[in-house]
Amino acid sequence: MKVGYARVSTFEQDLDLQLDALEKEGCDRIFCDQGESGAKDSRPEWDNCLDHLRKGDALVIWKLDRGPSI
Repeated sequence: MKVGYARVSTFEQDLDLQLDALEKEGCDRIFCDQGESGAKDSRPEWDNCLDHLRKGDALVIWKLDRGPSI
């Protein structure tokens, strides 16, 4: 399964652009955080995304600076 993650830190950034790209990539499930800074430790949908992942799944992030450090 392909699992996507999108994040925008301000409402001026374009979440739809990320979601469209993840859908075109064939993601079966997409998690997204809005208004969450990359510097914050609390990203609820990122946590949900990690909980959802299973062995053999592929994690797709639109751009590396949109995912937290792991």
